[in-house]
Amino acid sequence: QAQLVESGGGLVQPGGSLRLSCAASGRTLNSYVMGWFRQAPGKEREFVAQITWSGGSTYYADSVKGRFTISRDIVKNTVYLQMNSLKPEDTAVYYCAGHQSGWRDWGQGTQVTVSS
Repeated sequence: QAQLVESGGGLVQPGGSLRLSCAASGRTLNSYVMGWFRQAPGKEREFVAQITWSGGSTYYADSVKGRFTISRDIVKNTVYLQMNSLKPEDTAVYYCAGHQSGWRDWGQGTQVTVSS
C-alpha cells in the first residue's frame, strides 16, 4: 500500500491558480494509476483527473478539462494538480488516490476554497 500526503491547498480568488502536490511513499508506483478526487460539502466524492505512472497518459473530468493539468515527477515520486481559472464551484477537499486493482490508496485531503 502506498502512503499519500497532499499539500498545496488554500484560499484563492476566482480566476486564480493553485498547484496541489501528492507525495507518495511505501512502494513503487510503476503499475499504478494516480488520480485526484474532490468532495464538496454535502456532495459525493467525484473524480477529477488521473495519470498512468509508467506512460503518463491523462484523463480528466469534463468539469475541469482545459483548466486543470495533472502531471507526475518520477524522481520525486510526486503527483501534481495544476489548477487554473478556478471557480467557486471548485471549492472542495481534494484527495490524492492510487489505483491498482481499484482505488485503494488515499491521502487525507487538502482543502481548496475559491472565494472573493
